Amino acid sequence: MTYLVFITYSSIIFIIIYLDTKNPNKKYSFAKRIRSEYRIGPHNKDILSIFYGSLLGDSHAEKRKEGNGTRFSFSQESSHKSYLLWLHSIIAEKGYCNPTIPVIQSRIGPGGNIRYILRFHTFTYSSLNWVHNEWYKYGSKQVPSNIEEYLTPLAIAIWIMDDGTRQGKTLKWATNAFSYKDCFLLTEVLYKKYNIKCNIHSAGKENQYVIYVMKESMPVLYHLVKDYMVSSMLYKIQELFSNENWK
Repeated sequence: MTYLVFITYSSIIFIIIYLDTKNPNKKYSFAKRIRSEYRIGPHNKDILSIFYGSLLGDSHAEKRKEGNGTRFSFSQESSHKSYLLWLHSIIAEKGYCNPTIPVIQSRIGPGGNIRYILRFHTFTYSSLNWVHNEWYKYGSKQVPSNIEEYLTPLAIAIWIMDDGTRQGKTLKWATNAFSYKDCFLLTEVLYKKYNIKCNIHSAGKENQYVIYVMKESMPVLYHLVKDYMVSSMLYKIQELFSNENWK
């Protein structure tokens, strides 16, 4: 690994670019000392799709107390290690987080049970405050009105890997944290953009809902996202698409 270091003395900003000597076309930017207001983008559709897809799932965005920017946090149980490491590698390759590979950490969960998780955070960007503002208008996370623009096949794949569950011959999204209005918006966008039909069901608790993809739309969903999914996560949709399941 080779390091190129650029120093701007006027602002005392250090930018380190990691060059992978085994793969010279791959570069990782690590600029932790850059103030958030200097990380101005522009941010392409892929990285925004990643953020939007993961925010539909388990990730969250936070405004940093010590600065004026937003960072994104990702975590998964150790059983989903391959997915989180894949997600980290994409975000690191685009220069949005430290390239150091996340390691498994232990945490005390409910009932005193030990949980083993992996987590990482992006750098902080003032130029991504608008994403936080869209998702947290009233303090808690809600589906933003511009979800149609960023609910790309990549975003949907990440949403499946984050929060999708195989349910019989279909797929269920655990949208418990979102309101019925949010769930309805998501189903509308899925149908309008991709002709994917979904139903909203009660999650069994008051004001909690889940989204089911209708069986007839599973082939459409499968072909839409399969090329964006980690192999270890394909079980959520792949076996549902076997010929015998669709007779």
